[in-house]
Amino acid sequence: MIEVEGRRISIGGPRPSLREKDVLKRWTYSICPECYRLLPAALLERDGKVWILRACPDHGEVEEIYWADALLYDKAMRFEAPISRVKTVYRDVEGPCPFSCGLCPIHITHTCLANVVVTNRCDLACWYCFFYSEKAGFVYEPTLEQYREMMRELRRQYPHGARAIQLTGGEPMVRDDIIELVRITKEEGIEHIQLNTNAIRFSFEDGAKLAKGLREAGLNTIYMSFDGISPDVNFKNHWEAPYALKNFQTGGMTSVVLVPTAIKGWNDHELGPILKFAAANMDVIRGVNFQPVSLTGLMPKEERERYRITIPEVIRLIEDQTDGQITKDDWYPTSITYALSSLIEGLTKRSQWHMRIHPCCGMATYVYVDRSVPAPDAKFIPITDMIDVEGLFEYLKEKAFDLKRAKSRHLIALKVLLKLRKFIIKEKLPKGFNLYKIIFNIFLRHNYQALGEFNYRFMYIGMMHFMDLYNYDVQRVMRCGVHYITSNLKVIPFCTFNVLSDIYRDCIQKEYGMSLKDYERIGGKLGEQLKYKRDVKKLKSSDIYRRTYEPFLRMMKA
Repeated sequence: MIEVEGRRISIGGPRPSLREKDVLKRWTYSICPECYRLLPAALLERDGKVWILRACPDHGEVEEIYWADALLYDKAMRFEAPISRVKTVYRDVEGPCPFSCGLCPIHITHTCLANVVVTNRCDLACWYCFFYSEKAGFVYEPTLEQYREMMRELRRQYPHGARAIQLTGGEPMVRDDIIELVRITKEEGIEHIQLNTNAIRFSFEDGAKLAKGLREAGLNTIYMSFDGISPDVNFKNHWEAPYALKNFQTGGMTSVVLVPTAIKGWNDHELGPILKFAAANMDVIRGVNFQPVSLTGLMPKEERERYRITIPEVIRLIEDQTDGQITKDDWYPTSITYALSSLIEGLTKRSQWHMRIHPCCGMATYVYVDRSVPAPDAKFIPITDMIDVEGLFEYLKEKAFDLKRAKSRHLIALKVLLKLRKFIIKEKLPKGFNLYKIIFNIFLRHNYQALGEFNYRFMYIGMMHFMDLYNYDVQRVMRCGVHYITSNLKVIPFCTFNVLSDIYRDCIQKEYGMSLKDYERIGGKLGEQLKYKRDVKKLKSSDIYRRTYEPFLRMMKA
């Protein structure tokens, strides 16, 4: 038994019993959704799917779908990166994972992306949202001075992590000093800054000016919520999205990633159309990052089954809805990049930014978009059609190993550069497209600019499935690379911060926040004062709206 933030939590329990036909994949640890007891858990294959199973002595057995395709699970796990502990920690080990987050010395992955909650206020109130001020019962909004201290604390991880920051909420754009927050981030030496937003504020008349101001302050990327094409599905920002995209383009903010929350039975029929929408707007949109819904709070099994969707299911639906242009064979976990970062580390003799993220946290691919085909009939050419991806990364892994005993690093570097052409499938390349030159520059320069050129030529498609109380895997927590920096200067993995919210998120933010009444007393906007009210008729009446959506709505109706 341990005590965490005043909550007594039991440790240990019996190993769950497997059925006769179950195939054990690996043992891990999980938690009881009712009491948070830390329990042995089995990842097992049954009927072609992977499940997570544990048994609480007090609340019984809990079984949940983990990955809906066992073969894709096996493929992903082949790219699991070796274990190495983080070099910068923020607290001692005071209990077993996940009850000692902050980061502690047993954590494996440095901060690949740091989330910073700049407010928990929001101008919307979506039913599947993690949290917002009225729901929490208090307002959390760090001051500029607190924010700068948080950035400085993250900088302690250089050069091993914390190079990328995401300002998130709530809705960050309800803060009047948002440009100043971005400026502070840049002043403190952060290389990549992105903003997670519903983009409604950017759809207003001054949206282009605001986008330009943020870009000049140092903002690199907009992470824009976009849950579907049709207004029934995307009630969040369907009507505003065309105006926001136009203002992003005018304001020079031409690096936008669409972020759809994938929910079974809600928008899973519009995943392909979302990709085609992104392809039609590639002058602004650089990628799509799907997020299978995390089912927060206590939910009965039938309700979880109604909404639950896993990464393999999203991948299968994308294959179906793109007419087989993007198949399940085109996807790889983020940890595949470990072969490249290891090679660069060996060549430069400088510690590199390794992404040791658990393979089941997310999958990704890149596609080249044939823009000669008019919207919405986009033609996608996956990167795997142009490159022997697995062959290339096996070769890089082999050369990274050779470097450990090589007398001449330069000779191996030359061999790698000369061998690159052999992994490119020339007959599949679009006419006039020099993929070798782009890859050559990545290997030769291995810097932010070289990777940026690649990202501007290809459209990124990814997905990250954040956990909840039912599919919780402690091994995933230990490898988490998406962390929150908090006002008490702790760095906490996403799936402890939000899933064990009463221990981490709510506890910390309440301590550094203020009551709703006190916030209103000092003139802060909440409730009806803050909530956005749209004029649908006016928004639908313009040429911008019609040009943006008509081809896609016609396609979906047909």
